[in-house]
Amino acid sequence: MTDDDQEKPLTPAIKPPLPPLTVDEELSIELSKQHKGFRNRTICCGIITAVILIISVVMLVLGFTVLHVKNPKINMNSVTIIGLNRVNITDLSIVNLTVVADVSVKNPNVAAFKFEKSNSSLFYHGKVVGVADIPAGIAKARRTLRLNVTVEVIAAEIARNQQFVSDLMAGMLPVESYTKIDGRVKILNIIKRHVTVTMNCSFSVNVTSREIVNQTCKKHVSI
Repeated sequence: MTDDDQEKPLTPAIKPPLPPLTVDEELSIELSKQHKGFRNRTICCGIITAVILIISVVMLVLGFTVLHVKNPKINMNSVTIIGLNRVNITDLSIVNLTVVADVSVKNPNVAAFKFEKSNSSLFYHGKVVGVADIPAGIAKARRTLRLNVTVEVIAAEIARNQQFVSDLMAGMLPVESYTKIDGRVKILNIIKRHVTVTMNCSFSVNVTSREIVNQTCKKHVSI
């Protein structure tokens, strides 16, 4: 077999050069690129705007529901006067009584309600006859905290009051109490609210039965 009979490699086809673009074609390509870039930027801006809008709506909904600071509630469940049944109620000059109030603090928020040390005062016809300290504490999220508030009553102050004799004759000793609790609710370290809860209660001591009657309370919350 001769060399002429051997297969020779094919010569690669040479593409003819493209004709130069005209000015109109170059302008059309440039406008197409600009249009495509503008469209991409418009889509990107639209996505960002939609995300911001969704986040804003979610935060607004959370602000009115979960993240909304609700009013803590304070209640006086019961009042007990220790030692009253052993006292001659017509002679209180040398007697001290102890009043124990069962107080509850209900926290409806998703975060804890931390309150500072406070106090509760007992009044007889507008004059203080006893004060109790309420230690600082925490009402956990969506929980109710029970407190026993103990007031040492200076019974002599009641006996010295000008209204004491007439109250004995009527068979009822009217007593009032005032409790104030200052605290703070902090949600996710974002929303912080100072909360003040006050409660004014009134009740009467039945001279004959030595029972607590006619108990009513008014509460107020400021945020």
